[in-house]
Amino acid sequence: MLERAAAPGGKMRQLLGVDAGPTVFTMRWIFEGLFADAGRRLEDALDLVPADVLARHAWRAGGRLDLFADVARSAAAIGDFAGAEDARGYVAFCERSRDIFSTLAGPFIASERPSPFGLMRRVGLTRLDALLRTVPWQTLWGALGTHFRDARLRQLFGRYATYCGCSPMLAPATLMLVAHVEQDGVWLVRGGMVRVAQAIQALAEAQGARFRFGAHVAEILVEGGRASGVRLADGECIAADAVVFNGDVAALARGMLGDGARGAAADTPDAARSLSAVTWCLRAPTAGFPLVHHNVFFAEDYAEEFDAIFRRRDICAAPTVYICAQDRGVGEVAPGAAERLLVLVNAPPDGDRVDFVPRLPELADRTASLLRSCGLELSLAGEACVPTTPTGFDGLFPASGGALYGRASHGATGTFGRAGGVTRLPGLYCAGGSVHPGPGIPMAAMSGRLAAARVLEDRAGRGASVVALPAPA
Repeated sequence: MLERAAAPGGKMRQLLGVDAGPTVFTMRWIFEGLFADAGRRLEDALDLVPADVLARHAWRAGGRLDLFADVARSAAAIGDFAGAEDARGYVAFCERSRDIFSTLAGPFIASERPSPFGLMRRVGLTRLDALLRTVPWQTLWGALGTHFRDARLRQLFGRYATYCGCSPMLAPATLMLVAHVEQDGVWLVRGGMVRVAQAIQALAEAQGARFRFGAHVAEILVEGGRASGVRLADGECIAADAVVFNGDVAALARGMLGDGARGAAADTPDAARSLSAVTWCLRAPTAGFPLVHHNVFFAEDYAEEFDAIFRRRDICAAPTVYICAQDRGVGEVAPGAAERLLVLVNAPPDGDRVDFVPRLPELADRTASLLRSCGLELSLAGEACVPTTPTGFDGLFPASGGALYGRASHGATGTFGRAGGVTRLPGLYCAGGSVHPGPGIPMAAMSGRLAAARVLEDRAGRGASVVALPAPA
C-alpha cells in the first residue's frame, strides 16, 4: 500500500490532534464483516461508544432540538419542538427510511456499480414496488415536505444530502435512507476517527500487507494494454499484477497518473463536483451553548446556501455551521477548558481556480457571528487554530477542486454517474469515496471490498458483483 502522506487514512487525518475529516462512524456491520473475514473482532481493535444524542441542532431564529438514538424519544422531542403532527410525520419518515435502506442495502450498496436496469434485476421483479418506493425522481427537499410542516425540520433532515456532498434541493429522495443508517447506530471512537484507519492498517499488516508512507505515485505503468505497476516520484518502479487506485477518479482522466491511465475512467466535470468546505481545527474554550459531540447551527434560508454554492459558486452570508466537539461524549470537559473542535461550513469545490485563503478572516467572522446568535461563544483565531479551504483540500486530493465527496449525486440518475471499481484499463481498479457506492467511511470501506473481490475474481477468470457481508439491522 503506497501512500503519499505520512500516515494512513487519507481524508481521515488529524490536525492539532483534532480529527480534520470524517467524524461520524455508522454502518458498523460493514467493519464487523471486514474484521470477521480476517478472523478478528472489531471490538478488540476499536473502543466504540454508542451515541445517545445523535446530534444537537439550533437555529438563529430560535429553537433547539436534539435527535436521539431512540426513535420514540426523538419523536417526543419533535412533538415538543414542532407539534404532534410533525412528530407523527417523523415516525412515518423513519419507517420510509427503513424501507428504502432494506431495498438498497444488498442490491446497490454491497454490489458492483449497477445501471438502473441492473438495479431492477438485482432487486427482483417481485419487489419492484419496493424499488419504486425509493422515489429517486423526487428531490429530498420535496419528499421531506410530505412529512414535516415545520421548515426547521426540513432543514434538519435535508442536511442528510450534505453527507454525500449534495444539495437537498437537487439530491434524490432516496437519501432518506440516511435516517435509518443513523438510527441503526452512531458510534464515537475513543482516540478519534484516525483510530479506524490505524486499526485497519494493523489488520492488513497481520494478513501480510506492507504499508509504505511518503510514497508518492507519479504514474501508473501500462504494458501490453494493461496496468503493470507504478512509478514513484523518486523514479522507483514497482511491478504489480493489479493496481487499485484510491484517489479521486478525475485524477486518472486528467492525466495526473500518466497518459497510459488517462482513458481508464471518465472525468468529473467541474460543474458535477460535490461540496467542498472551509474547516477550522482548533483547541479552544467555549461558552454559552451546551455542546454535545455533533452540533449543527442553522440560519433561516437553507435554499440560499446551496444556490450560492452550486449556482453562484460562493459561500452565502450565513452558512450552516457544523461543530464536532470531540471531547464530548467520550470524556468530561471542565468549564472554561480548551477542547478539541472541528468547525465546518460548506463551500464550492473550486479550490483549483479560486484562492479562498484571503477570505478566511471574513469567513471566520461570519461563522462566529452565526454561532453567537445561537448562543455559542467561540473564537476562530489564534495559534491553536488551523484552517483548511477548498484550495488546501485540492492540494491534498488532486483533481478534486476540493470536492470532498467525489461526484455529486444530483437528479434521479445522478448516483449512477459515479465510476465503478472496474476501469477501462485491464488490471486497474478504483476504490474510495469518489466511486460506487459513494462517500463516507463505511461506503469507502465497501468500495475497497468490492474492488478487492473483483481483483480476485478476475484473476480466477470469473466476474464478481456482490460482497457477502453480515445482514444490516
